Amino acid sequence: MIGTITNTCAIVVGSCIGSVLKRGLRPEWQKVMFDAMGLASLALGANAVCQNMPESRYPILFILSLSIGGLIGTMLDIDGRLKGLIDRLQNRKSQPASVTASPKPRLAEGLTTAVLLYCIGTLSILGPINSALLGDNTFLFTNATMDFVSSIFFAATYGLGMALAAPVLFCWQGGIYLLARLCGNIIPPQLLCEMSIVGGILIIASGLGILHIKDCKTLNLIPALFVPVVFFVLKSVW
Repeated sequence: MIGTITNTCAIVVGSCIGSVLKRGLRPEWQKVMFDAMGLASLALGANAVCQNMPESRYPILFILSLSIGGLIGTMLDIDGRLKGLIDRLQNRKSQPASVTASPKPRLAEGLTTAVLLYCIGTLSILGPINSALLGDNTFLFTNATMDFVSSIFFAATYGLGMALAAPVLFCWQGGIYLLARLCGNIIPPQLLCEMSIVGGILIIASGLGILHIKDCKTLNLIPALFVPVVFFVLKSVW
């Protein structure tokens, strides 16, 4: 749980820093921080793929996973729905004070946006699984760094109340961690290998998006993580 605890603390600390700095953060500082996170995501994703690809017994499963998962995610429009929700919240935030009832709804909108961004992502899903089954917190530490940077800018806009997103993240990642620990004895190593390959590719896609090189609509690809699970379940039944 050290990775999840670190991620949670990163949000709290980042929120405190952001609430103090307020709007003194320059845009170029924000850009260089996120560029660094994008490059780190590319490196971590490539490392995950290169480490696990030689161990894969089903070399085309990751292709099927990305294709099927991407199709499902596109049909559900996960990326569009999340971005639409965030845009609506931001538009409400930008309305004049006479239209907006009070500061509290603005904080609620900021918290909703932050929770979605913190919790819905490859690192935040695959990280607790790797931590529980392999004792590897690399993904969670990387996610903590990214959330630390994000929380600074959230808190600079919405205030210290953004730290309330931290316990939500802790429950989310902690729940995934505990589930993985409970199911650890029945999860075959090959399943984790295949999920790591798919997850690595999704992390690369996230890095490309952060760097504004290519918008792969990574959220639409999230269902690809669960295709190997379905494959192994069906394989065990048959």
